Amino acid sequence: MDLSVIVPISGLIALVFAAHLVFKIRRQSSGNEKMQEISNAIREGAMAFLKSENKILVVFITGVSALLYALSLISGSNMHWGTTVAFIVGAILSILSGNIGMRIATLANAKTAEGSKESINKGLSVAFSSGAVMGITVVGLGVLGVWGMYMLFTNLLPAPYTCNPGQATTILFGFSFGASSVALFARVGGGIYTKSADVGADLVGKVEENIPEDDPRNPAVIADLVGDNVGDVAGMGADLYESYVESIIAPMALATIAGGFAITTYGSNAIILPLIIAALGIFASIIGMFFVRTGKKSNVYSAMRNGLFASAILVTVLGGMATWYLLDGELKPYYAMLAGLTAGIIIGLNTEYFASEKQKPVKQVAEASKTGPATVIIQGLVTGMMSTIVPVVSVVAAMVIAYYFAEFYGVAISAVGMLSILGMSLATDCYGPVADNAAGIAEMSGMGQDVRERAETLDAVGNTTAAMGKGFAIGSAAITALALIATFIVSLQLYYTGPEIEELLSLGSKYSPHLVSGVFIGALLPFVFVALTMGAVGKAAHKMVEEVRYQFKEFHLLTDPNAKPDYTRCVSISTKRALQAMILPGLMAVIVPIMVGIVFGPAGLAGLLLGSIATGFILAIFLANAGGAWDNAKKYIEAGNLGGKGSPAHKAAVIGDTVGDPCKDTSGPALNILIKLMSVVSLVFLPLIIYFHS
Repeated sequence: MDLSVIVPISGLIALVFAAHLVFKIRRQSSGNEKMQEISNAIREGAMAFLKSENKILVVFITGVSALLYALSLISGSNMHWGTTVAFIVGAILSILSGNIGMRIATLANAKTAEGSKESINKGLSVAFSSGAVMGITVVGLGVLGVWGMYMLFTNLLPAPYTCNPGQATTILFGFSFGASSVALFARVGGGIYTKSADVGADLVGKVEENIPEDDPRNPAVIADLVGDNVGDVAGMGADLYESYVESIIAPMALATIAGGFAITTYGSNAIILPLIIAALGIFASIIGMFFVRTGKKSNVYSAMRNGLFASAILVTVLGGMATWYLLDGELKPYYAMLAGLTAGIIIGLNTEYFASEKQKPVKQVAEASKTGPATVIIQGLVTGMMSTIVPVVSVVAAMVIAYYFAEFYGVAISAVGMLSILGMSLATDCYGPVADNAAGIAEMSGMGQDVRERAETLDAVGNTTAAMGKGFAIGSAAITALALIATFIVSLQLYYTGPEIEELLSLGSKYSPHLVSGVFIGALLPFVFVALTMGAVGKAAHKMVEEVRYQFKEFHLLTDPNAKPDYTRCVSISTKRALQAMILPGLMAVIVPIMVGIVFGPAGLAGLLLGSIATGFILAIFLANAGGAWDNAKKYIEAGNLGGKGSPAHKAAVIGDTVGDPCKDTSGPALNILIKLMSVVSLVFLPLIIYFHS
């Protein structure tokens, strides 16, 4: 039996299931006219931002495509024209992934609020279904995209243009490049948008004027709710799409490049194994989604965990059976896959521990608020730093175990294992912004205290699941980047034909200054990247604060019950600032690896990748978890602890939350794309760099 047929079947089933969920969501009530008006305003703002962002992306995609095609015409460059085609397809599918998820999220927010009138389980069902659309769409488009590109260049093109598997998987690096480029712009742009609005709304509304969160009198509230969608839905969707496809492409390339350890050891089925595991993960995720149900105690945490663990168990069983069948009883790559899957679950649970308001670390941050914002910030920094230990140890352990069983191919397969249940894990992540929007709509439309509390319960869980999703994304980025670096080393051995290949990556050789220089530049880049993105949030938030203060004063929003804020002006500020600020960090990730490769050669480029992943991974975990802890410390106080809303402790916690906002929703999540994008750029342009240095 040819198991490869399940790859396109799984992708099509994923898209059909997503369509079924969309139909199910559309049938739900959107509530009264006021709720629909707010939801429509959020949708219009989100779509306007994406439309403006896509115009910039079209210019970038066109320019890079022209460059790639021109380079393919250079004799001896070893760059195939198919790289250009793969780049364009990867970019389009990445845009599509985020766009579909965001459209459904903005459709489901009012429906979630209306469902919460009936019960918390009804609200959960609608919100989670919308997140599931995003999760299952991403994995469906992922396997179809990679499988389609591979089949195109190995089987479907006319004979003169058909490639061998090694050439085809090298062309797939272009697919990764397109997906990663779009993801970085989407993540950075969406992150700057959402946090500039959030910080502006909180600082003036909660701290200065002491009004509730999502108070309709706050002119930044719609921009804030729009930001949840363009950052945490569209941005996250594009982010995880590129992680997913890169985790599949890396082991396929390692299995084929230069004969490949995997083919020599396990046979030609080693090429298709990553796609098979990903396909089985889709089935496991769909089944796991049916386990997300709350019981009599309305434990939303347990419902989410049930779905995640059910998916993990299923893919563990199915993955073992498929590996045994495809590799004629050889299970070493399966053990490597399990190492990655286990590391992913551990990282998710670690993030939950450090970011949940039910756990000690967040309660310690909340306690620190009793003595002011300075101690809140200090304790949040401590929490974020301590939270890096388990993820780093988990990734190191997974890498060592995977290499022990199947060398670099095993490291790459471990990344597939970690992301095999992405459909389910991304569903729990994207559920969060929908629940957050629902809570805002409940507040703005005056649905009553009971509905607001149910929506806030879903929102609080959403904060933790979103934090878990970010931790999972960052952990998978580290493993995927390691797999890409392994692919880079193997590719280097293929293209670099000089007699000193063994010395290139040695600290004792004449190339060591180049290698060490690359390490330092690579270690520096994540800090520069964070400075640019956080600085952009700070500048945009400054403008937002000024605008909110102006409208409160000039429109008499807090004293005149008939006065209405101008929401569109705040939406315009966030959109304009985000689009301007996303360009430089995005270009930096593409240009710097090429420049380092040209100046310092392959050794310097290898050092750049090692340095960037070392600091980028740890910095990303630190920022995401510190921000999550500050956010949920604020939620813990708002639940009635330590004086509740409006107390001095609450105001201090809000300050901590505003510091953490760009950490967890802008800079931290975008770092994982940075380290992967630089690895992919290095792989795409490696033949050209070696051409210049030969």
